[in-house]
Amino acid sequence: MTRKSILTALVVLGILAQTPSAFRAQDTSGTIEVHARRFKFVPAEITVKQGETVKLHLVSDDVPHSLVIKDLGVNQEVSKGHPADVTFTATSAGDFKGKCGRFCGSGHGSMAFMVHVKPG
Repeated sequence: MTRKSILTALVVLGILAQTPSAFRAQDTSGTIEVHARRFKFVPAEITVKQGETVKLHLVSDDVPHSLVIKDLGVNQEVSKGHPADVTFTATSAGDFKGKCGRFCGSGHGSMAFMVHVKPG
């Protein structure tokens, strides 16, 4: 590469770095896939940053389930073959308990989920 082409590349990279995020490709790293199955969530715990908007992509591997995280305003049903997405933004740090909100069998009460929110 010539010195001129290197300089041009650096200028272009500098311009792109200053471009508002609305004009860049959407970052999907905030999506977390969570599987619900008798009688657990996989993963059963996630960690996010305070103020970060997170999308949970819920998938049922067997029967209808729901994910309820009351303190984060999450209440989403999901059934096999019909994934569902739910988005939340944690405004405060802490640990937030979730559970399956739809009876799914004898082990239903053991379906726990935890969101750890770290200060942003």
